[in-house]
Amino acid sequence: MDQKVTNMMRRLVLVAAAMLLFGALISYKLFQIQWVEKGQLEQSALSDNRKLEPIEAKRGSIYSADGALLATSVSSYTVHFDPTVARESLFEAHIGALTDSLAQLLAVDARELEKRLRKARRTKDRYVRIASNLDYGSYKRLENFPIFDAGRGKGGIIVDSKISRKKPLDPLASRLVGYYLDEGTRTYKVGLEGGFNDHVLQGDNGLREVQRIQKGLWKPVGLENVKEPKDGYDLVTTLNSNIQDITHSTLNQVLRKYRAARGLAVVMDVKTGAVRAMSNLTMNADSTYSESYNAAIGDLYEPGSTFKLMSLIAALEDKKVDTSTTFHAKYGQYKVYDKYIYDSRRGGYGPINLSTAFAVSSNTAFAEMINEGYKETPQAFVNRLYSMKLHEPLGLPIEGEQAPLIRYPGEKGWSGLSLAWMSHGYELLMTPLQVLAFYNAIANDGRYIKPQFVSEVRRGERVIRRFDTEVIHPAIASSKTINIAQQLLAEVVEKPYGTAHKLYDKHFPIAGKTGTAQVNYQLGKDKVDYVSSFAGYFPADNPRYSCIVVVYRPDKNDKIYGADVAGPVFKSIAQKIYATTPFVDAVRLDTQLTQTEEQVELKPLIQVTPIVSDQLTQANAPSLK
Repeated sequence: MDQKVTNMMRRLVLVAAAMLLFGALISYKLFQIQWVEKGQLEQSALSDNRKLEPIEAKRGSIYSADGALLATSVSSYTVHFDPTVARESLFEAHIGALTDSLAQLLAVDARELEKRLRKARRTKDRYVRIASNLDYGSYKRLENFPIFDAGRGKGGIIVDSKISRKKPLDPLASRLVGYYLDEGTRTYKVGLEGGFNDHVLQGDNGLREVQRIQKGLWKPVGLENVKEPKDGYDLVTTLNSNIQDITHSTLNQVLRKYRAARGLAVVMDVKTGAVRAMSNLTMNADSTYSESYNAAIGDLYEPGSTFKLMSLIAALEDKKVDTSTTFHAKYGQYKVYDKYIYDSRRGGYGPINLSTAFAVSSNTAFAEMINEGYKETPQAFVNRLYSMKLHEPLGLPIEGEQAPLIRYPGEKGWSGLSLAWMSHGYELLMTPLQVLAFYNAIANDGRYIKPQFVSEVRRGERVIRRFDTEVIHPAIASSKTINIAQQLLAEVVEKPYGTAHKLYDKHFPIAGKTGTAQVNYQLGKDKVDYVSSFAGYFPADNPRYSCIVVVYRPDKNDKIYGADVAGPVFKSIAQKIYATTPFVDAVRLDTQLTQTEEQVELKPLIQVTPIVSDQLTQANAPSLK
């Protein structure tokens, strides 16, 4: 009997324990449902109605070397009002003054506005639009109006800003200044805006919490941002606003005069490589001109007779000629196999020495000089060009520079005609800026330097990074050769028979070389167009600036030669710079490079795409001065 009672008690204990455990499990589940899952549901609801929204940082501004604003970010403001925030006494005491002030600023009816705001307070409409697209000055006035001056927490004012990019001096240097555009699937990086966006200009976006108040409408939550935006750094370019204006207006005038398809002009500081002006103009459908493409860095062309300077340097360095060498092309023609090269002067010049050949831009003399001098070892000529870095891109910090094309013997396209045609600027391709950089090296006593577009990165008045001149080649040739080249470039303008003598001014000496290259010549005479150019530097006796002017396809019924079309642009730019710009170094602000954790890492964005042009042919290459 006792054993049965004992067993029964054990069973009761087990049942009671099981019931207690079951009860505990039910209690836990209830707790989980009531608190844990409820919290998750609340959090889910919060996620659906609140989110973090980016606050766009202001991009840094871009300045010229003389302080002119080239590009900047401008804010416009949209103002909303939560009329339920202000306490009753504040609202009633100042609502009339607020609406009167708004009426004057926004040109609205004060009484109607007051009715609308009172109704919004009664109906608890917490997001009433007051104004949109306000400029900074108007926004600052509005911010100090009654009630609004109490701020978001006590006055109910809610402010959103939108940032847009402006170019105050547009269209000056528009393409060089460029733009940055992110469309999500594709990013456009043009000019300095694009090249210096990622590591300098773009800044760091902030974050703020916003709450959905109705479909598609979100209101900022709280008084503080989750993360404050950090504005980008400012960029100080090497451009001079006065020189840029001179270059742009002068080029535009000549392009219109000769109804040219497009044209460009670049001015560079001889000693530093600082680009002081760059203008690229293309004809529009209405015959006006605007900047749509940076041909100075992106256009490969056959430079024609401006390349004779490169041939001259090579032949002098390799001792193929000297200043006493005489050339003897009969009747102004030089034969290579069954092809002829002609001088622009009918009948030619007769026997002429090297300096005269350069001054009159004799195609036959240069073809004879290079073909006869290197025909046994053509690779020696190309090697000399390569040694002067003419086959390499400049390595610019903006996208779009094309790599030069200078073929090597044995490569596709090379033939027995190549030396003679290369001697005067055909069968090879360079960009105008690459040509200018070489002419600048001659003016700079042989020191070949990279064109420089940016001088400093700043945060306010503090210099974060300063850019020094970059040397591509310390001496492209011997001092003797450079001196000869300088003298011959000056004689092109000084000598009465020089192709650029009409640019001569005894008070302001210019040195340089004309170029007139044919394009589309392989399509037949009726399809031929011209590229007129002039490259050089000034003053000739103490070079301060180098400059290149290239005019594409001037009207064939008018003047076409470099001396007539591009040369006057060069001379006008030079004279206006001399008359209006002090020949002293630009004044820098007295600031020191600050060594802080803000040091900027600038990675040049270089996109080099070699182009092999179908326009390069040996059989029909033209001969022009």
